[in-house]
Amino acid sequence: MQKNTYESPLCTRYASKEMQTLFSPDMKFRTWRFLWITLAEAEKELDLPISQEQIDELKQFQNDINYEYAEKVEKEVRHDVMAHVHAYGAQCKKAKGIIHLGATSCFVTDNADIIIFSKALKLIKTKVINVIKKLSSFAYEYKDLPTLGFTHFQPAQLVTVGKRACLWIQELLFDLDELNFVTENLYILGNKGTTGTQASFLKLFNGDHEKVKKLERLIAEKVGISKVIPVSGQTYTRKQDSRILNVLSSIAQSAYKFSNDLRLLQHLKEIEEPFEKKQIGSSAMAYKRNPMRSERISSLARYVIVNALNAPITASTQWFERTLDDSANRRISIPEAFLAVDAILNLYINIADGLVVYPKMIEKRVNEELPFMATENILMEAVKKGADRQELHERIRIHSMAAAERVKNEGLNNDLIERISQDSAFGMDINELKEVLNPKLYIGRSAEQVEEFLRDYVKPVLDTNPVDDIQVSLNV
Repeated sequence: MQKNTYESPLCTRYASKEMQTLFSPDMKFRTWRFLWITLAEAEKELDLPISQEQIDELKQFQNDINYEYAEKVEKEVRHDVMAHVHAYGAQCKKAKGIIHLGATSCFVTDNADIIIFSKALKLIKTKVINVIKKLSSFAYEYKDLPTLGFTHFQPAQLVTVGKRACLWIQELLFDLDELNFVTENLYILGNKGTTGTQASFLKLFNGDHEKVKKLERLIAEKVGISKVIPVSGQTYTRKQDSRILNVLSSIAQSAYKFSNDLRLLQHLKEIEEPFEKKQIGSSAMAYKRNPMRSERISSLARYVIVNALNAPITASTQWFERTLDDSANRRISIPEAFLAVDAILNLYINIADGLVVYPKMIEKRVNEELPFMATENILMEAVKKGADRQELHERIRIHSMAAAERVKNEGLNNDLIERISQDSAFGMDINELKEVLNPKLYIGRSAEQVEEFLRDYVKPVLDTNPVDDIQVSLNV
């Protein structure tokens, strides 16, 4: 099908339908109508002359939006909120006069944003917990499989595959703490008016301050978000948006770290992301198995991290009670941050659910480096037999340099153990030396750390936040 206009890849290729629905125009405008109904109900409860018949009429058309009418009016008035006020009024003849009573545009735009952000954050949380759940099963399964640890991507001491997975999980647990804080501390704007003074509502209620305050409490109860911004200009403080984009960036950072680790592991042929039966790795090199899912996480995460700068810049450049230079930016930066993180988590779930481990390749690399790591234990065993520690230390250094030279310059295997077995100064035969080369002697408390971490930190989170397994089918 020929397409002649731009479409966001976040919608056509990456993000889930659930997240796209939350940020759809239809969700926004239905939420606006929900807020107008909420406002009218609360005002009626506080004795303003609003009838139940008018409220019933508003409810009748809440989800039946006359978009063509609204679009026509907006072209004339150049104001999206007023266009929808007129469109709603065209359907609700009896309630027309009480729609948006006492409110300014931000009553619907800002409150609707927080309602939608709250739902989107909950969807993100569900997916983060799904990733944690799947990685936890993986970590437990491979809790004691020794693997070569790296610092600076240079061979270091051994860890285990499960221990490394716990590093990925721990990043997400930090994100979950932050996600919970942000979600639990969302503030709706309430009914603040044009400059945040509530003057229009004070006029409606004939100077009754208590009723103005009660109106705000009623709106919060009906919306389902208990916290209301105490003081504001025309909008809620845009620092809320900074908090939201910061936690989305944090999740992207964690996923980015995982995806980079996995890309390196796939290069080493130790662990791979899923590769489907008919998947093509390269248009030219048919044998390739490129880590395309992990690379996509990296790519999208970079976008989210950079995009997260928009909110703090917007928050810091608002003038006095409000300026409108936030609007166009927020329409793009916030929904796209959610869509991109949703896409990242879909990929993360998909990968974590199908990680492929190659124990023999892991063992091969361990065995290549283990002789160097074992030298301290060999030294101790030889000293127990009566050898001189300082003399053996020098001999190990010489043998290690020679073995490394052989590996690097000649491409041959590491023969350090054979060299030591043939050196009478150590007094150890090849069988004794091989006993020292058991990889599990060099993983420290890795297996125990995995068990303790999963039991003490992960299980309480999963028990407190039970979620159904999400099986992700990627768009592309």
